[in-house]
Amino acid sequence: MAAAAGPVPVPGRRGRLRVADRVYARIAARAAREVLAEAWPAGRARGAPPHVSVAVPGSTVTVRVALELPFPSDVAALAGAVRERIAARVVGLTGTRVSDVVIVVEKLVTGGTP
Repeated sequence: MAAAAGPVPVPGRRGRLRVADRVYARIAARAAREVLAEAWPAGRARGAPPHVSVAVPGSTVTVRVALELPFPSDVAALAGAVRERIAARVVGLTGTRVSDVVIVVEKLVTGGTP
């Protein structure tokens, strides 16, 4: 037996969806790992996994990622690729605007492609 359907409330009164901070962090960490896997020879990333923290002030999200990058490599281009992938994934999967992605390179790990 189907429930009786009443009038549908207007969109502003239906409620809100809140995405947990850990969801943003997991999306960002996965996006960073994908880019790093592409940067290492044979796709085998080395070093510590990315450490991600997020802040959600209002309707935007700010992401901070600490990475270990391969050396030798174009560090600036690799950091930019990580930044772009994180922003695209967060917006694509959650619909939340990304106000900033801060990349912190903590260590360079030998074994990258020259």
